[in-house]
Amino acid sequence: MPSAAPRRELTLFDSTCIIVGIIIAAGIYCSSPLVAGFAPSTAWLIGFWLLGGVFSLLGALCYTELATTYPEAGGDYVYLTRAFGQSVGFLFAWCQLWIVRPGSIGAMAFVFADYANRIWPQTEATSGVQVYVLLAYAAGSIVVLTAINMLGVPEGKWTQNLLTTAKVLGLAAIVVVGFAFSSHPSHASPALPPSAPSYPSLADFGMAMIFVLFTYGGWNEMAYVSAEVKEPRKNILRALLIGTVAVTAIYVLINLAFVHALGFDGFQNSGAVAADVLSLGVGPLAGRAVSVLICISALGAINGQIFTGARIYYAMGRDHRLYAWLGRWNARRGTPICSLLIQGAITLALVVWFGMSQNGFGSMVNFTVPGFWFFLMLVGLSVFVLRQRDPTIERPFRVPGYPITPILFCLSSGFMVYSSVAYAIQNRSLEAIWAIAILLVGVAVCFVNNLCRGKKILRKSSP
Repeated sequence: MPSAAPRRELTLFDSTCIIVGIIIAAGIYCSSPLVAGFAPSTAWLIGFWLLGGVFSLLGALCYTELATTYPEAGGDYVYLTRAFGQSVGFLFAWCQLWIVRPGSIGAMAFVFADYANRIWPQTEATSGVQVYVLLAYAAGSIVVLTAINMLGVPEGKWTQNLLTTAKVLGLAAIVVVGFAFSSHPSHASPALPPSAPSYPSLADFGMAMIFVLFTYGGWNEMAYVSAEVKEPRKNILRALLIGTVAVTAIYVLINLAFVHALGFDGFQNSGAVAADVLSLGVGPLAGRAVSVLICISALGAINGQIFTGARIYYAMGRDHRLYAWLGRWNARRGTPICSLLIQGAITLALVVWFGMSQNGFGSMVNFTVPGFWFFLMLVGLSVFVLRQRDPTIERPFRVPGYPITPILFCLSSGFMVYSSVAYAIQNRSLEAIWAIAILLVGVAVCFVNNLCRGKKILRKSSP
């Protein structure tokens, strides 16, 4: 099949759906009561979510400068390669291929499997049989959505648009029910004892922001498809701003609806907050309705990450001869089929591996988080490096508030690196050890790549 190049097929709506669809996964349903548990009042609760939105907006502004200056497929890979060299760019792609991308997709696949089994339970048998049922659901979601994206960009983007629209409408329904009904006589924050502080401790603040920023994760995915966005100088900025602001507004509204419907204490202690709220309006059907909504949310995140992730390996394949097969763009389908295949295969392998444990979702998150935030911090630093390295290149958009804006973004990313590593050490996470081992293998492979490249240069320069 002849090789081709990415075509600009993504509209502003398509691009925004990618951002919103990846950010709003199942995390909001699980994280919001945990975040409320660290907040002494409703005001602090909303403050946490607004602060998460501000941090995401700072990052979006940094990414807008990079993506509009270098509107190429691969996003972070392109920026890190230009700023720090091919070795760092290769390590980023390696980390994405073997750790971050399969871990993120796999985590959402396990969430989908859990709630799909609640809607269509396939067995009441032993827990051992149940594990295989969940694995089948998780693997099936990855296989089906990978196959859809291999059909072409139109199929992948319309799947994303439909899933994103459905999940936003579902959240809107929860907000309406939350403000229309209440099971609690008072919607205000609980009265604090005289000795209780009116502000969270530093430890509580840190834990709350870990959950908040995890729930906001995914706003940077648009950068990977910047080579396929129509009118990139305008639409990249618009999509990042609209997507980030829209998600922030949705998160604030959904938390206010939870507090209104259940009261602050009820919200903090709820084990299934969305189902508890919906039960006020739709009764016994609430549990099934929420399961369907979470399945849709998880599928939207899976599809978006499959779509964007394959572009990273495509970009790497163009620069590294050993991986040139990943850098082939299928002319007929208009998509990087080889990259989609290898991404799907590695993700399935890790899903099976971690799925045999008691908590596949938690294992995938522990496996993924440190590497993700480390390279995100490097992307923030690349804003400074590339302004010095490429001073004459045209920048259609410049980060407002430079250098404060990228500094704050780097600090918040660094805080997440520290927090995730500290959590892994405290809990003796074997998944984190596996991730470090895979990254070290990547360092060795990078050394071999550099050695081969050096020999090739010497052969060319010899008489």
